[in-house]
Amino acid sequence: MNHTLHAVSAGEGENVLLLHGLFGQGSNLRSVARALENEFRVHCLDLPDHGRSLWLRHTSLEAYAQAVIRWMSEQQLARAHIIGHSLGGKVAMQLALNHRESLSSLVVADISPVRYSGAHEKILAAMASVEAQRCQTRTEAEGILAKVIDDPSVIGYLMMSLTRADGYYEWKLNLRGLSAGYEQLRAVPSGSRAFDGPTLFVKGSDSQYIQAAHESEISRRFPRSNLIAIEGAGHWVHVDQPQAFCHAVREHLIRFSSGERPA
Repeated sequence: MNHTLHAVSAGEGENVLLLHGLFGQGSNLRSVARALENEFRVHCLDLPDHGRSLWLRHTSLEAYAQAVIRWMSEQQLARAHIIGHSLGGKVAMQLALNHRESLSSLVVADISPVRYSGAHEKILAAMASVEAQRCQTRTEAEGILAKVIDDPSVIGYLMMSLTRADGYYEWKLNLRGLSAGYEQLRAVPSGSRAFDGPTLFVKGSDSQYIQAAHESEISRRFPRSNLIAIEGAGHWVHVDQPQAFCHAVREHLIRFSSGERPA
């Protein structure tokens, strides 16, 4: 079993870490990485319990944050700009609140520093059914998911984490660990002090993950934050409006970088 985080890195310049959402993997954010690689050194990480990264005994936002900090230390990265979407955004906020010295700046995509109602139990159950029924084809696995998930894009997203082993399909991610730790991943990012570094929150105009009621908590925990909405985008804002999202992120990174650009 892997004992560290898997990452794909490219580009030159200041370091930028990209953190994906629940059930995802670093490759989900490769389009964002490509938009930044001409000016930054971009690292697409698989979070713990996802993709090809290590599996943890106990899942929590802080455990994930600690794994990212250890990876940065292994790579001799003293500081980096951290960009996180959904669960990755919560991990990024956790990093900012408890490991502020390691952040040059923060970007949070379509998630707030609040506890959300459980919305993934049926997905976890459907994924467990796929594993239990030892599917021999991807079509069989897709059919099981479709019985309880009515959004084809969500099914396609999940299928990216399906792999074949010993004649059957199984999940690359740590399904048991994610199920057991789901309540912890829904938690509010913890920290005794606010993060006073430069922060950008980006929401999809059609998404409800960042609501007006959350804005006071965002301002309290991240007093140097700016919130923008991207029109025509839902929760997967970087997929729905990639050019607008990448432009906003790039402008933020350039504004709060040291000014050193690759030759």
